[in-house]
Amino acid sequence: MSSSRALRGIVAIACAGAFGLGLTVPAAAAPTTDPSDDSSAELQRALRSGRPLLGWRIALDPGHNGGNADDPAAINQLVSDGRGDLKPCNTVGTSTTSGYAEHEFNFDVAQRLTAQLERLGATVVSTREDDDGVGPCVDVRGRFAEDTDADLMVSIHANGSVDTSTEGFFVIVADPAISDSQGAPSLALAEDLIDALAGGGFTPSTAVDDALSMRSDLATLNFARRPAVLLELGEMRNPGDAAVMETAEGRQEYADAIAAGILEWTQDRKPQE
Repeated sequence: MSSSRALRGIVAIACAGAFGLGLTVPAAAAPTTDPSDDSSAELQRALRSGRPLLGWRIALDPGHNGGNADDPAAINQLVSDGRGDLKPCNTVGTSTTSGYAEHEFNFDVAQRLTAQLERLGATVVSTREDDDGVGPCVDVRGRFAEDTDADLMVSIHANGSVDTSTEGFFVIVADPAISDSQGAPSLALAEDLIDALAGGGFTPSTAVDDALSMRSDLATLNFARRPAVLLELGEMRNPGDAAVMETAEGRQEYADAIAAGILEWTQDRKPQE
C-alpha cells in the first residue's frame, strides 16, 4: 500500500463515525476525492465539463448477495460456466477479519459508482438492486449486459487470499475471448481501470503480475458479449486494504477511480447504436 493511501486509511478510520459505515450515496451527493490523485483530478474535470457519458449504458455487477448464506441450495445449484463446464450458481463471498462482508462492500461501491456515472450522464443498470437477496447466478450475471443492451459491464468484487500479506487490486478478463466484441475491448477496459486505480492511489496486486489476470473459468465474463471485466478491488484479509474498504471514504475513492477508468475507456469510442 502506498504511504498516501495508508495515511488516508488511518484518517478514514478515525472519521468513520462521521461518514457512517454502510452509507448509500444518493445521486446528488458530492464526491469525496483527493485532488492530488490523478484519477480524482480527471474525474473532477469531467464532472465540471458537462455530461461526457451521455448516451452510454453501463452495467454494474456487485458480486455475491446478502441473502446467499441463508439459501445454500439455491447458490450451490450447478449452472453453465459458458465453456461447457458447470460451476455453482454463486457463493457467499469473503469478508475482512472484523466481519465486514464482501457482498456489502461490493454493493456499496456499486451504489457510489452509480451516482458518479449518472452525474457524468450515463444510464446505469445493475444485476441487483439491494443487498438482501439471493443470487443471481453467475450465468445470469454474465448475460446481463447483452440482455439489458449495455455498452460495457464492470463486475465489482474483493479478494480473500489466505496469505494476509498479499495486498492490492487486480482486474480479470476472459481468456481466450469467446467473441470479438468481448476480447480486445475488454482488455483495453481492464488496462484503463488498472491505470485509474493506480492513479487513485491504490496498490496494484502483489500476487498478480501487472494486476491483470486472464481466466477462462468465470461465467460472469464468459457469457458477456460486450466489453466486460471483473474487478478484485483489494484483499479483504490484508489489514491495510481492509482498513480502507471498511470506511465510507475509502469506498468512495474506489468508486471515483473506477468512474475515471470507465471515462478514459470511452474516449475515442462511441456507445453502440
